[in-house]
Amino acid sequence: MSTVYVKNIGANTEEKDIRAFFSFCGKISSLNVTTEGETKSATVTFEKESAARTALLLDHTKLGEHELSVTSASGEHADSGDNVHSKSDADRDTDEITQEEKPRARVLAEYLASGYLVADSGLKTAIALDEKHGVSQRFLSTIQNLDQKYHATDRAKTADQSYGITARANCLFSGLSSYFEKALEAPGAKKIVDFYTTGSKQVQDIHNEAKRLAELKKQEAGGSSYKAAGLDKIFGAEKAPGQESKPNDQVPGAAPSDAAATESNQQPISEGAYPGTAEKIPQ
Repeated sequence: MSTVYVKNIGANTEEKDIRAFFSFCGKISSLNVTTEGETKSATVTFEKESAARTALLLDHTKLGEHELSVTSASGEHADSGDNVHSKSDADRDTDEITQEEKPRARVLAEYLASGYLVADSGLKTAIALDEKHGVSQRFLSTIQNLDQKYHATDRAKTADQSYGITARANCLFSGLSSYFEKALEAPGAKKIVDFYTTGSKQVQDIHNEAKRLAELKKQEAGGSSYKAAGLDKIFGAEKAPGQESKPNDQVPGAAPSDAAATESNQQPISEGAYPGTAEKIPQ
């Protein structure tokens, strides 16, 4: 099973947005989008089965204003198997950290940090699957070994443009450094974030990790939530204080304001919100 069916996609949602959304799960080999009345549907085929099973966790997740329906083409469930996660470090043929080998709790934290709203049922299933297949412990071993190999976490770059992940996700989420934080007991030292060393997790733990990742994105964007959300690439440079737009101003090449607010998932960010959404981060 490497194909999922997606229904109830907003009519104004473009194919590139659908591809970017599902690329968090893993590498996509084909994407076919069709129009069904006032909505769209899509058939997404991944290179690896584990990516498709991760995509099933996105059932009831919102893309824009529409809640998606994500089902398996073969009728299988997310926990039907986990072939790629059985890979040992000795079997790795690259130092790149792929989306498919990450714990599903991490992948869904990346979705939340990018502004998508994931159903709690999906978060709970992700935690259960990671525990069932021992994914978290193997992944912890992987990042420890990679960090030891490079001896400098903040210089270990593992971004893979071929995965089609959005540029704003690539600049942070694929990097080895995002799994580490400063060690309070030893100035200048780093330690792996507790989220990746703790075997038992709760839904709130994923939300907390998403908040941390969102803050890292903001820091990489020079402290600007506007840039961290990628809005500067869509609507242009952030306006200086006191610089106002005329009511009928339209950015060249940008979607109409009502479509942008409802379908592109690129909304103005309030303080404390995930980049890309007006939803507040759970405290």
